[in-house]
Amino acid sequence: MYETLEIELKNGVATVWMNRPDVHNAFNAQLIADLTAACRQLDADDTVRVVVLAGRGKSFSAGADLNWMKAAGAASEADNFADAMKLAGMLRTLAELDKPTIARVHGAALGGGMGLASACDMCVAGDRAVFATSEVKFGIIPAAISPYVIRAIGERQAYRYFQTAERIDAARALALGLAHEVVASEVLDAKVAEIVEALLLGGPKAQAAAKRLIRAVGNRPLSDAVVEDTARRIAQLRATPEAREGLSAFLDKRPAQWVPRA
Repeated sequence: MYETLEIELKNGVATVWMNRPDVHNAFNAQLIADLTAACRQLDADDTVRVVVLAGRGKSFSAGADLNWMKAAGAASEADNFADAMKLAGMLRTLAELDKPTIARVHGAALGGGMGLASACDMCVAGDRAVFATSEVKFGIIPAAISPYVIRAIGERQAYRYFQTAERIDAARALALGLAHEVVASEVLDAKVAEIVEALLLGGPKAQAAAKRLIRAVGNRPLSDAVVEDTARRIAQLRATPEAREGLSAFLDKRPAQWVPRA
């Protein structure tokens, strides 16, 4: 269905494979359009519980396609703005999915690739993965990816890596909070599967609400409005069919209805 993607659906898990291995899954206009459309499609599909983003070949994603960047350099500012908005829109669509998202990172995750890893809720990396915000080496800045990378590593670290474009190895990515887990490459899929298994135990509407809660509360000072907002959110959920089913399943010592059956 998509020119630059392969999508595998199994037991409520959608694995979205970026499939431009010859250019290390670098972005071009088609990949941006495909990934935006795929995210919207999967978010609207109630049979999909978890989305895993991965890359075919040697790399997760090496960022922007150099030929695409070269063409952009010859385009007008208006055309560049339109292209940048499409990239920014794709990242936001991924970041705001209601479904839990996991970046499965192996090899290079550079520039926009690091942005994708940061835009996902979780990042699981192989021990040979490498990250970088490499844009300044090309005379540009990591603008579209900045909200997600700064959210992942914090402003203080961003001051360093946005300006130096240093490579960040997997161990450093873990220390920075960019990666949640770093494992040997041969058990990367097993670790992703372990996290997926944990996610499938949670109520899907509760998980979507949890993501909205983080966006609403994160980086806000404690105030009466924040306290009231959190109280209102839990009050609204307690009366939902999903919450009633979750409590009943716990008391009955059985799996909730949303847990996939073997």
